[in-house]
Amino acid sequence: MSSLSNAIETKIKPAGHDPVKSDLWKRIYSRLLPYWKVVGLALILVSISSATQPVLAVIMKPLLDGGFTGTNPDYIWSIPLAVIGLMFVRGVTSYGSSYLFAWVANKMLLTLRADMFSRLLGLSDSEFKQGDTGRLLNRFTIDAGTMTGVATEVITVVVRETLTVIALLGVLLYMSWQLTVIVFLVMPASVFVAKLVSRRLRRINRDTVNMNAELTRVVSEAIDAQRVIKLFDGYERENTRFMYVNARLRRFAMRAASADAALSPITQLFVSFAVAGVIFVALYQANTGTLTIGSFAAFMAALGQIFDPIKRLTNITSTMQRMLVAAESVFKLVDQDPEPDTGTREFTQPVRGHIEFEAVRHRFPNSHRDTLSDVSFAVQPGQTIALVGRSGSGKTTLANMLPRFLIPTSGQVRVDGIPLDELSLRSLRSQISLVSQDVVLFEASIGQNVAYGAGADVPPERIWEALEAANLREFVEGLPQGLDTMVGENANTLSGGQRQRLAIARALIKNAPILILDEATSALDNESERQVQLSLETLMKGRSTLVIAHRLSTVQNADQILVLDEGQIIEQGRHDELLARNGVYAGFYQMQFQFNE
Repeated sequence: MSSLSNAIETKIKPAGHDPVKSDLWKRIYSRLLPYWKVVGLALILVSISSATQPVLAVIMKPLLDGGFTGTNPDYIWSIPLAVIGLMFVRGVTSYGSSYLFAWVANKMLLTLRADMFSRLLGLSDSEFKQGDTGRLLNRFTIDAGTMTGVATEVITVVVRETLTVIALLGVLLYMSWQLTVIVFLVMPASVFVAKLVSRRLRRINRDTVNMNAELTRVVSEAIDAQRVIKLFDGYERENTRFMYVNARLRRFAMRAASADAALSPITQLFVSFAVAGVIFVALYQANTGTLTIGSFAAFMAALGQIFDPIKRLTNITSTMQRMLVAAESVFKLVDQDPEPDTGTREFTQPVRGHIEFEAVRHRFPNSHRDTLSDVSFAVQPGQTIALVGRSGSGKTTLANMLPRFLIPTSGQVRVDGIPLDELSLRSLRSQISLVSQDVVLFEASIGQNVAYGAGADVPPERIWEALEAANLREFVEGLPQGLDTMVGENANTLSGGQRQRLAIARALIKNAPILILDEATSALDNESERQVQLSLETLMKGRSTLVIAHRLSTVQNADQILVLDEGQIIEQGRHDELLARNGVYAGFYQMQFQFNE
């Protein structure tokens, strides 16, 4: 349990330094600028709503001094009508301001999430390899909404309650400046306490955001791995992980609730001293004839009203801390460096598919040895080159350099004589198709998945042709909805072989001159492998192809087989040549042959 807690504690620690608070405020509210007209109108309505509140207190003086004594009979109908009018104006302006601020908050959320998703798609492959899925999802679902929603809430509360407090203080000063001085003496102490509590709340809210991301990750893993959990009896372990995170989240929530709840009684304690002092002085002034009953009632009505807006202004500090913590999380994604795309050249001629790896070396950060060391080879247009070797020998690393998912530490990769770092990523990747062991299909129809990436308005005839070439047409025609059949989440309605052939059909429609096959048949049974292999042979015709394979039966017809070991090419040649040498490749082949026997 201790190792589990240490691992999770390490994961939730915020990385990097804290952004300057003023900079966060500036960045949050800079997103309001495009809507300044709507915000301005909303603030005008808020101001009108705030102005109506002290009028209710002011009415108390004429009501008591003139209305109840009978000296002003008109007050019988004028004061009730004034109250109704004030409440009507207050209701209309309050509704209008709330609606306008909600409109602004949702527009901010719309553009913010669009910026976040655009940056997410632009992150480098290495960023996704870090596997912080829970945090990424949390930023979209919780943090972005918290930041934008609270930003407009803060404006509303600060402007409305500040104006209300100022107006009520004006009433208090007008009624009795001596009594008002007593109220002023209490405010600094209340503000100081609120500042101390807000610091603690910010720390707690940051921990809560991080632990929410951890909760998302644990639940997401449990959903994805539900079969493994059942088969390997992982119920207790997963329950322990979840209960630990769940309990930590509860403790953070209780700490925040404790700090938030303590703020109100402490503030009320200071208020009680102020009220006691006010009553003492008011009674003295009443006995000396300097304060009327109406003036005192109006003063107390204004004083009674002033504590609620002050309380809301005090409580907004905890809300602001949640907003700042959420903003830190959101802007951490927005500020991440996008995938480097320094190339400016585009392919101007049809790509032939001549690929060259020249003295390529690669080492992952913090690794003690090279993944690839001085690898050189060439792929002629239309050739198939197979990469073979033990796990960890550098096959996938080598293939990932072609679409620039990885960048060589030294050396160079060229396509048709153009170094990859001189090509724009969009131009380079438009010429490459990928079919891998881990097929990714979207929760859409079969037709949409096959046509993905081929541009808009792909005619159904082209889709059917691709399905036929992938040996999948008969299966799709047998479905009740044909091309419109939904594949479901993670394509769970399809078998492994069907998913692979859909990926092949997708690659066929793209019709790129360069093809990467990454263990495309390793997870299939023999029958499915034969069907997929037939589809792959159709796909590979006329294309420069890099094949990564553990099953050597799939690479026997390759034009050249490269055997890698510890990041170096130790053998290369055709299948028959390598078998005749009786070297490493022959050993691999004999082991697989004996195993299959």
